[in-house]
Amino acid sequence: MSAQPPSKSAASSAVPPFDPRDPLGLDDLLTDEDRAVRDTVRRWAADRVLPQIADWYERGELPGIRELARELGSLGALGMSLTGYGCAGAGAVQYGLACLELEAADSGIRSLVSVQGSLAMYAIWRFGSEEQKQQWLPRMAAGEIIGCFGLTEPDHGSDPAAMRTYAKRDGGDWVLSGRKMWITNGSVAGVAVVWAQTDDGIRGFVVPTDSPGFSAPEITHKWSLRASVTSELVMDEVRLPADAVLPEVTGLRGPLGCLSHARYGIVWGSMGAARASFEAALDYAKTREQFGKPIGGFQLTQAKLADMAVELHKGILLAHHLGQRMDAGRLRPEQISFGKLNNVREAIEICRTARTILGANGISLEYPVMRHATNLESVLTYEGTVEMHQLVLGKALTGLDAFR
Repeated sequence: MSAQPPSKSAASSAVPPFDPRDPLGLDDLLTDEDRAVRDTVRRWAADRVLPQIADWYERGELPGIRELARELGSLGALGMSLTGYGCAGAGAVQYGLACLELEAADSGIRSLVSVQGSLAMYAIWRFGSEEQKQQWLPRMAAGEIIGCFGLTEPDHGSDPAAMRTYAKRDGGDWVLSGRKMWITNGSVAGVAVVWAQTDDGIRGFVVPTDSPGFSAPEITHKWSLRASVTSELVMDEVRLPADAVLPEVTGLRGPLGCLSHARYGIVWGSMGAARASFEAALDYAKTREQFGKPIGGFQLTQAKLADMAVELHKGILLAHHLGQRMDAGRLRPEQISFGKLNNVREAIEICRTARTILGANGISLEYPVMRHATNLESVLTYEGTVEMHQLVLGKALTGLDAFR
């Protein structure tokens, strides 16, 4: 005998009410541990970042960055998805949720965490010697030492193979010279992972920033990522011991592997900026009155809100899918490009649409929308421009290389 279908009353009682902030019910995809990680990071950001971020952004600085780093370390957010050496060993979805909550506060805060964990720490963890890992990773995981990642150069961004920074052997030492540009955390870092040409190909070097000949002047006059430390790295014949080189990789496979790990965090993080802007617009539309009623009651505003919600939650669903693939060891670089390309583009569009709903108030730092929109202009460019990710996908789709 077949089972009887549930009664209408039983079926309806099992369907939760519609949640405007989670219209697809994506929260059901998360485990209790996932939610605990998300909620912990959200509370920290609400307490430590949101009350001050508008002022930091307006001033163009991130005061107390070392204290913030130590607090993030105590949360387990630095090198979060790495194992051992004081790292949390969290899953990819949990790391993604942390990135989403951090960027919902500000892209600069998420960038601090991404560069520390997914670039500098990941490079040492994945390609370093055991001695390098023991020396640096525990203190970086605790936020006691901030790291940076030197790949981009003033004249070479999307084409890192053409970098001019060079390391040559001198007896048992290496001598490193060159410049890197647009380096997050550079001026406050205690250690830099720097990629350079050598006679044997591109190699990575672990460089203590107090080494003679190393300097990191801060870049100012930015209109984006203002609450973030951005620097140039200058290496003027920096002498390093033989064991400063990352021993487990030669060639672009090293830095590009690190970038894939960091780009994954951007897939999630960009949706945090989009969510904050969408929720600001939604709340505003329900309280701002024109022509005798809230503007959320007009068809044009509802169309904007509906389109924003669709793209926001499609993007979160895509991020969750990629996170599951990463946890299963099945995530490909092309799929990360898919996520970064889609989610950052859609996040910017959500911010721009939210700005129109807020009208003139949308440009005020009393609301987060314009700050997120301008930050995302940097996120759109760094760790692979739109064009580079389009070409990655184009090559994967056609089998033809259009980079040159």
